[in-house]
Amino acid sequence: MNLIRLLSLVMVGTVAGCAAPKSGILVMAHGGDDAWNRDVEATVEPLRRHHPVEIAFGMARTSTLRDAVARLERRGVQRIAVVRMFISGESFVPETEYILGLRSELPPALHAPPAAAGADHCAEKPEPIPVKASLVVSRDGVADSPLLDEILLDRARALSTNPTQESVLILAHGPGDDAENERWLGNMRDRSRRLQEAGRFKAVRCETLREDWPEKRGPAEKRIRDFVQNSTEAGERVIVLPFRVAGFGPYREVLEGLSYTADDRGFCPHPNMTRWIEQTAEGCYAR
Repeated sequence: MNLIRLLSLVMVGTVAGCAAPKSGILVMAHGGDDAWNRDVEATVEPLRRHHPVEIAFGMARTSTLRDAVARLERRGVQRIAVVRMFISGESFVPETEYILGLRSELPPALHAPPAAAGADHCAEKPEPIPVKASLVVSRDGVADSPLLDEILLDRARALSTNPTQESVLILAHGPGDDAENERWLGNMRDRSRRLQEAGRFKAVRCETLREDWPEKRGPAEKRIRDFVQNSTEAGERVIVLPFRVAGFGPYREVLEGLSYTADDRGFCPHPNMTRWIEQTAEGCYAR
């Protein structure tokens, strides 16, 4: 074997030995009805041309995470970016890390089944699953991303007819903890600033419904309904935007009998949500 041939074989072997591990993306999403899930799947679909991608529906649900990880590993993925597609970066972090073997135990408060265990997507107790690939879990929530600013503006403009005579009400699920709720509202106001500046609407209001906490939801519903009622009586047209990954949530029931304009579109599907998934995965890989 001549020297050039020997050197070429050594170089090929060196490059092969240093090749980056095959990477994939696991998208965690709350999950909902068929329409909700289709909106998320439509957002993920463009990424499949360039990445192995799987979706695990549920609020850190053991079975869907286990199945999604297994599908990625069967495709030869050695490094997984776990993209948590939740509004708040604080949602389900301990459960996710525990299920994926990234922490040894759950905080004591999370050992009991969830209070809302009647919902199928959150009825499972977190249990560790076998994982061969390396994992990095995203830390930020959807609401942390400036990519939402354009989505809100697009959604409002699609429903608007005369911005100077219209008010926009942005509604989110909201958490139970008051301090965390203020962080939600702070993120919502940050994300709506471009809407306020570029949209030229008469008013933009952000509210959380505190959906799963009856003692907090009652006062929130009153504030929300009062805003819509007062705006309508002032001669304004009210546009309601859901600050949700997908769908319109329970807002039609909350606003029953009031005059407003809305559609059923959350953030998905939108090109910026596809970009958000990819950018978040890249941030995981960098870590």
